[in-house]
Amino acid sequence: QVQLVESGGGLVQAGGSLRLSCAASGRTFSTMGWFRQAPGKEREFVAVISGSTTYYANSVKGRFTISRDNAKNTMYLQMNGLKPEDTAVYSCAADLTYRISSYDRNYAYWGQGTQVTVSS
Repeated sequence: QVQLVESGGGLVQAGGSLRLSCAASGRTFSTMGWFRQAPGKEREFVAVISGSTTYYANSVKGRFTISRDNAKNTMYLQMNGLKPEDTAVYSCAADLTYRISSYDRNYAYWGQGTQVTVSS
């Protein structure tokens, strides 16, 4: 059974850091990404890693780093310099196709999400 499980969310002060993890089971995915959704807003793309290629939303570029540990079948999102506007539920997404995409429709598998709250 395919499963994506996020962890690492929490409450942090502005300027702080968090590292999110997404543990995959049941399949090895070619592409994995992070999306987030703030209250009252649409889900938005954060970052993606496909093979050795990464791509970031402009809003997080230079602050967030996406990575993978293939031996553990786990993806990470290191978030530094957090801002209150980064507050959202962060969800892990994955697909079997090698593709750099910021569109959620291109990801077939999703985790349940983990809450990140940044206080000012």
